Formats: sequence, structure tokens, C-alpha cells
Amino acid sequence: MFSFRRSLLALGALLFIGSLFTPLHAIGMEEGNASEQRYPPLDTVVMVPDLPAVASADPLEAYRGLPSGPAVDTPSHPIAPAIALGPPGPIAPPPVDRLTVSLDWYPSPRHAALYVAKALDMFEHRGLDIRLSTPADPEVPTKLLADSRIDLALTRQPLLHRQVDQGMPLVRVATLVGVPLTALVVRRDSGIASPAELAGARIGHADQDAEAILLPAMIAGHDVSMDSIDTPNVHYRLEQAMLEGRVDAVIGGMRHLLPRALANDGLATRSFAVEDHGMPRHDGLILVANRNNLAQQRSAIRRFVSALEEATAWILKHPDESWPLLIATEPTLDTSVNRDAWPEIRARLTQTPGALSHGRYQDVESFLFETGLIKERQPVSRLAVDISSP
Repeated sequence: MFSFRRSLLALGALLFIGSLFTPLHAIGMEEGNASEQRYPPLDTVVMVPDLPAVASADPLEAYRGLPSGPAVDTPSHPIAPAIALGPPGPIAPPPVDRLTVSLDWYPSPRHAALYVAKALDMFEHRGLDIRLSTPADPEVPTKLLADSRIDLALTRQPLLHRQVDQGMPLVRVATLVGVPLTALVVRRDSGIASPAELAGARIGHADQDAEAILLPAMIAGHDVSMDSIDTPNVHYRLEQAMLEGRVDAVIGGMRHLLPRALANDGLATRSFAVEDHGMPRHDGLILVANRNNLAQQRSAIRRFVSALEEATAWILKHPDESWPLLIATEPTLDTSVNRDAWPEIRARLTQTPGALSHGRYQDVESFLFETGLIKERQPVSRLAVDISSP
């Protein structure tokens, strides 16, 4: 009996001690197997707490009846981004400025920068549409320009001084050839050996400056008056007038072209450079604009002059390629006279067309005023501008 009681007491003690170690063992098992989900036995009764009533299906029900206005915090839905319904429209081309430019004469090698710039798309790359035209008469271009019927014209510096003195709104904006190109060309059989022997001669001309400035300047130091010289206007027919014997000489002819052409036709001549006989050195080929329109055309003209500078640089850098390009662009240039004269004319092209020599324009203006060939002395700013300046 005693032993049975002792057994029961020992068993109870063991059960009590086991109950003390069971929670610690369970905790250790949970920490060692945290990733394993433990479930209650299948026959365990699960108590579910009472939950509040499910919200209404209408998300705006809580806001019904509230006053409207910007202060109300109303829920909103994000706006879907727009989508392209078709291909994008074409990109508009940049604006193009059109300039109409008149030559001073029929196409000549001295116009090379214009043709090269056009052939190599130097105008187009600067947003320019350039229209070149040949005048029906050498005296027409500056008159059309003064009347705003064209945008730019080629001429010679002496003519610019005369026409500004006459009140025409012209102004130089670039120089294509910075040395004189003209001469007094006389027939050898005329017996004229110098400008001092022009009295009684018949001297043809094609331009105003040739008759009114160049010829008077060449005889100013001699005992010869303009009244003693017959000066018919032969227009474009300088060469024909000489060959046909209708004149003894011509003033204003291109010194690199006319004597060669006459020699090819069998007529021997003498040439007298105008700057060697009284006329100051001057620009042989310039670009003029209408000063009344200069403000609105300045940007386009500046780009035009920039293209001429690039074209001139290309010509001088590619001497062997420049002539084939010229005659391909303007086939009328392909003559033996032009071909022979091209090296001389090419060497005289101005590398910086926009550059302005104030002293040169001041000297020519003073000479013309002092010799009575113009009525008033004009400031250089009235005659010429540096188009690249602001």
C-alpha cells in the first residue's frame, strides 16, 4: 500500500515537472521552424469576432449631400494619357528669303563668285533663294534698284558716287573685285598714242560713269576738253563698234577681255588703264543695295555676302576645278577669250567681299568733288556700309 502511494506521488511529481518544460520546448520549436505555418488541430473550435457592416458599393455615398465647390475634397480618377491617332505632321521648312540680283553686264568671269555659290548650294544653305538676271542695257540695273524693282545690283564704284550725287538711294554692301577693271582701248590704226591726243576722236561708251567720270578724269591733266570729243553710246556693242570702225576707241571696256577679243578678230589695240591716267584706284565691281530697304533686308544681304566670301575662298583653293564648274553652271562663259583671261581675273577676286575701305571711298569722293564731276561731297557712311556690322 505504502509502495503504491509512493508510486503515485512519484508519477505526479514527474507530470508536474514535465508541464513546466513543455512551453519552453514549444517556443524553441517555433523559433527553429519560423517558416513553417502551424495550424490548430482539426477539431479545434475557432472563435470569429464580430466585424462591422460592409461599406456601401458606392464610393461616393459618404459624400452625398455635401456642398459643392473647390473646398470639397472629392476623390478623382487618374486621366489616361493621350495617344497618337496617326503619324506626326510634316516639319515646316525654315523660311527662305528671296533676293533678285541684276548683273552689270552679260555673264563674265568677274561674276564667278555668284555662279560658284549658286552651283555649290551656298545660297540655299543660308536660307536664300537667289535670282540672277542679265540687264537689257548696262545702264538699267541701278535704276531698277533705285525704284525697288530688284533687291541688289552689280556696278562699279565711280558710278555709285555719281548716282548718289544725283540723289539715288544706293549704297555699297560688298566688293567682288577690289581693283579697277576698265581701260581706254584705242585702235592702233587711229594714231592715238596717249589720252593727250583724244581731241577730235570718236570714243564709244556703254555706261554713265565711263563717259561722265572715267574719260573726263583721264583728260583732266591734258589740254583736251570733253567738247572736243564725240562720245556715242554703243551699249553692249563695244567690240562691234571697234571692228566696224564706227569709233576710234572705247572707254570702260574690260581690260582683260576686250583687247583679247579684238585681237582674235584681227584688230590691234592699245590699252590705257584708268588708274594710270588720273583716276584714283577704286573697286572694279561692287554690290549695291537700296538704302531705303536696307534695314529689313540686312539679314538676307549679310548671308548673301557670306556666301560670296565662301565661294571666293573655294575658287582660290580649287583653281583647277573652278573653271570647269563655272562653264558647267553658266555655259555662255565657255569662250576662248574668257578661258585665257580667267587666271588674271581669278587672282583679282576679293577674298573678303564685306570688308570696306573707308579711305578708298573718301579719296574717290574728294577727287570727283574737286574736279567738279559731282556737286556735293558725301560722307562715306552715305556711300558704303560694312554689312557685317550691327
